[in-house]
Amino acid sequence: MTISEAIDARHSVRSYTKRPIDGAVLDALQSEIDACNRESGLSMRLVLNEPKAFTGFLAHYGKFENAVNYIALIGRDGEDLYETCGYWGERLVLFAETLGLNTCWAAGSYKKSEVKGLVGDGERLVAVISIGYGAKPGHAHRSKSFRQVTETKGLVPEWFRAGVEAALKAPTAINQQQFRFLLDGEGNVRAKALIGPFAKIDLGIVKYHFEVASGRKLSVGHEDQ
Repeated sequence: MTISEAIDARHSVRSYTKRPIDGAVLDALQSEIDACNRESGLSMRLVLNEPKAFTGFLAHYGKFENAVNYIALIGRDGEDLYETCGYWGERLVLFAETLGLNTCWAAGSYKKSEVKGLVGDGERLVAVISIGYGAKPGHAHRSKSFRQVTETKGLVPEWFRAGVEAALKAPTAINQQQFRFLLDGEGNVRAKALIGPFAKIDLGIVKYHFEVASGRKLSVGHEDQ
């Protein structure tokens, strides 16, 4: 499975089997996490067989079951941290899909107190991604239309349309899709987050999807203005 195919195939999964992540799959996943940390400057951590983060009321509200593995998204505190974690975290989410693993973003429905021990001085925990072998497949959610998330001038090139359509398949907090892609008459693209819970994380996520499908690079690490 390619990353482009993973965009189409991947849906959030909150219920997992007890099958461990091990062997070649674990090696490949950890190698990709290490590569993303080197490129991004983040300190993302894979935690295995740790059931405490997804227990209690918040996990019950989020409908998590047997979620004992997760990736903690951690980085140096700063203005761009949330978007950066969204971008690189989604790269890991789609890579995990190519390995046959399932995932779910969690920015609020987990016990932060059980994860904060991983956070160093000057760092911030942004979110976690549950990961494992799903007990049942996820399903697609209702999506906004191309026109609802774009502002364009002139002819719309196919690469831009493909990028936005991929962005519309990205996970966002409570499926809010609070983002916009703006295309000017010279083919320049800007992306911005609107107002909504965890919209900055979502901006990073949708930027990664856009880049994969369009083949065009967006600035990541700050909101395009």
